[in-house]
Amino acid sequence: MTDDTKARIGQIVTDNDVVLFMKGTPLFPQCGFSSRAIAILDHLGVAYQGVDVLQDQAIRQGIKEFSDWPTIPQLYVKGELVGGSDIMMEMYEAGELQQLLSDKGLVPAG
Repeated sequence: MTDDTKARIGQIVTDNDVVLFMKGTPLFPQCGFSSRAIAILDHLGVAYQGVDVLQDQAIRQGIKEFSDWPTIPQLYVKGELVGGSDIMMEMYEAGELQQLLSDKGLVPAG
């Protein structure tokens, strides 16, 4: 990964409280895992930034190295990697994702 790509990814993660690196866009996800991640975030009512890795090959490859996580989508909350759609689903079902977002002041306490 180039220094420029690393800096761009770092800036995206830093500038947005909740970021989902995904295939497609929030309105038109391009894979089932990205679609599931969007559904969870939308259900929780959290504001987030979607980043379409299909539009930028450097970001698509770079995010995997940046996070040391091999798959997409990838959810970041307040600069920290949460994980992919399976981890998001497990956390959501256990109430942990809602708690994390609440603790960070991103959704009202439920």
